Amino acid sequence: MEETIDDAPTSAVVLDHCHFAQVIFNSVEKFYVPGGDITCHYTFTHFVPRRKDWIGIFRVEWNTTREYYTFMWVTLPVDMNSESAKQQEVQFKAYYLPKDDEYYQFCYVDQDGVVRGASIPFQFHPENEDHILVVSTQGEVEELDQRNKELCKENQELKDSCVSLQKQNSDLQTELQKMQGLQEELETLKNINKELERNVKEQRDCWETEFLLLKEKKQMMSSENEKMGIRIDQLQTQLLTQEKAMEKLILGDQDKTEQLERLKKENDQLLLSLTDQKKHQKKLEQTVKEMKQKEASATRKQQELMDQNFDLSKRLSENEFICKTLQKEKEKIEGENDLLKKENRRLLSYMGLDFDSLPYQVPASAHGDARQNPGLVYGNPYCRIQESSFPNLATVTKYSTGNMGLAEDMNKEDHSLEQRVQALCLDCPICDKSFPIGQKQIFEDHVLCHAI
Repeated sequence: MEETIDDAPTSAVVLDHCHFAQVIFNSVEKFYVPGGDITCHYTFTHFVPRRKDWIGIFRVEWNTTREYYTFMWVTLPVDMNSESAKQQEVQFKAYYLPKDDEYYQFCYVDQDGVVRGASIPFQFHPENEDHILVVSTQGEVEELDQRNKELCKENQELKDSCVSLQKQNSDLQTELQKMQGLQEELETLKNINKELERNVKEQRDCWETEFLLLKEKKQMMSSENEKMGIRIDQLQTQLLTQEKAMEKLILGDQDKTEQLERLKKENDQLLLSLTDQKKHQKKLEQTVKEMKQKEASATRKQQELMDQNFDLSKRLSENEFICKTLQKEKEKIEGENDLLKKENRRLLSYMGLDFDSLPYQVPASAHGDARQNPGLVYGNPYCRIQESSFPNLATVTKYSTGNMGLAEDMNKEDHSLEQRVQALCLDCPICDKSFPIGQKQIFEDHVLCHAI
């Protein structure tokens, strides 16, 4: 038998005709040709199908739903409210159909095993058997008539039960609508109940938290009460001791009374002293607070001084670097000055002058140049050479026309001397910028700009 679900139906219910009208089978033939598939058409009247409903082929005069020959699971419609959903069909394959000529019928069985509809009986006959003459006796005809009457009566009963079921269905639908309204109210009540439960839970959590806090406070109060009880016992003991002492003092003489008064005065003084100590303690607390404020201020000032110290250290490092740089420049200038002195001596010796015998006074023009160029202390030494030495060279050239070889030698030496003088440069002692010897005025203006 062909099945769409692994488990075969196992429910067994005794035949009950009151539910047969809920599913009606349509277009059921009296004969079906063996070896071919058959399609079973059925209609739902007042019945909602479920997932495990099935349609079985039963031999006529069956008693329980377990006596099916084959079955097929029904297909659930998508929308039960449409007309097309009420018209359904299922196909039985030829392989699973009966091979005998007994009477069979379709039966719709729900998942609870209740039969909801049954078709008219039918047989499986070949096509050529339709022309066979059937000879029946009078007893068989009477039996068939009796069977037909019974079936008509049963059909009428089924119609009456169908009307009754339709009425019951309308009542059930009305009751179902009421139940749906009650279901909606129930859902609303469930939501309200959930909200109340959530509120109750939150309130209970708050109460539990408050209870724990109160329990902790109670434990603290119990501990404090125990301490206070111990303190009260101690004070009561002290009070009893003092009462006994007072009784002894009362029973004593006047000296004891004076001593008691003196003790009271000392107690008052101690109270006053305690009050003064409390005031002094407050002053000390105020002083400590002020000291903390001063400490915070001192800390801020210390941080500022540290920042200033860092800045000064940085500037000192920069100044040291500048000082070292200037020292190197000074050493460089001194070296260049020595070179210039050596060159000057060489030139003076070449001119036949003694450098040591020259006076250190600078001419007026040289003083003027020195004032214009404060960077040159003794003026420009080459100025004097140019003014004094070169005329001598011209004179020597003028008076040596007779000796051409000597004149040529002197011209060559003068030319070499001029090249050496032109090769000399004036270096700025501040920024190491070099100027040619012919740009003396520009060099002095440059140095003067540094001085400004």
